[in-house]
Amino acid sequence: MSIKILGISCYYHDSAASLLENGEVISAVQEERFSRKKHDDSFPFQSIKYILENSKISLNDIDYI
Repeated sequence: MSIKILGISCYYHDSAASLLENGEVISAVQEERFSRKKHDDSFPFQSIKYILENSKISLNDIDYI
């Protein structure tokens, strides 16, 4: 069985999202790559969207956030 964890960091210096599968980092990206705002501290909506689309999974496939 595969365990998928979506990690979220926000509302502080450099918001980001990451995807771990069975403890291995599958994808990780900072929100500033999409917003073009240095040290973006907003909620990483675009980072999450990118990770899910790039990994070809939906939010329903995530076991833990």
